[in-house]
Amino acid sequence: MSAQVPPSRAGSIPASNAPVRGAVDLAALAQAREQQRQAEERAAQLAANPEAAAAASLVFDATAENFQTEVIDRSFQVPVVIDLWATWCGPCKQLSPVLEKLVNDDAGTWVLAKVDVDAQQAIAQAFQVQSVPTVVAIIKGQPVPMFQGAMPEAQLRQVMDELIKVAAENGVSGTVGVPAPVEPAEPTEAELADDARFDAAFDAFEARDWDAAEKAYRDILETDPQEPDATAGLIRVQLMRRTDGVDAAAAIAAADAAPADIAAAKQAADIELLNGDARSAFGRMIAVVRATSGDERQAAREHLVSLFELVGNQDPDVAAARTQLANALF
Repeated sequence: MSAQVPPSRAGSIPASNAPVRGAVDLAALAQAREQQRQAEERAAQLAANPEAAAAASLVFDATAENFQTEVIDRSFQVPVVIDLWATWCGPCKQLSPVLEKLVNDDAGTWVLAKVDVDAQQAIAQAFQVQSVPTVVAIIKGQPVPMFQGAMPEAQLRQVMDELIKVAAENGVSGTVGVPAPVEPAEPTEAELADDARFDAAFDAFEARDWDAAEKAYRDILETDPQEPDATAGLIRVQLMRRTDGVDAAAAIAAADAAPADIAAAKQAADIELLNGDARSAFGRMIAVVRATSGDERQAAREHLVSLFELVGNQDPDVAAARTQLANALF
């Protein structure tokens, strides 16, 4: 249940039928900032100064003045959940205590920003709030629409667990008060060439011996489970095995003709990625995620994430697709 924002209290909130999932202009809240670069710098400073980070409450009031530093910047370290509420809203009074309980239970893996829509109309306008409570998350400076209205704690627990998982997939897995891990620089091709562990994998890959290549990468991962290049190599081998000998044009046509066929969509996405069209591959799998549920949705999501890992998190298409995936999941 949610409460509509009455005209007498909405102030300059536009009377629109646009859904919360519509465009969100966060730039209006931080016009004078170089957003992402400075946000990343501030996130690094918070991570390097756990005492200062710990001093910040897990639950705080967000305003137009502190939105950049407390919400946008912090969202590069942990997910920031925004509870847009009003003093006159009954469902808000039901939801807020549950959110506050969960954020404390989760001990710093996310933070809760509370926004009084009457007092902070600029923020309410930015999120096109039509009813309260409205809950939105921010991950790496990007909005992730979540839900409107109150919900039981058990259901909300599932939603928050999903958010934490999505944030981690986007590289946001820090903890407030604990320095965020610094990802090591990826080794150069020359450095990889000097790593004899990869010789057998490279030789087998060049020979298109997918079984031998997969075994070589798995051998590396058996002794070093966190080796990122072995993980990426294994995904690449599995991709090549899945598409070896497949008629690319026929596979894509089959997937286009049967968009509900998950197996066809996965194969077509694999081929599109190999053809250098990552954007189409990602878009195809995101459409499947939106159209499915349960085990089928999970399978589509896992396949998409494996394609992200293959392309690399620094690729702009991956960054855009991760945001689209997060929106599709909520």
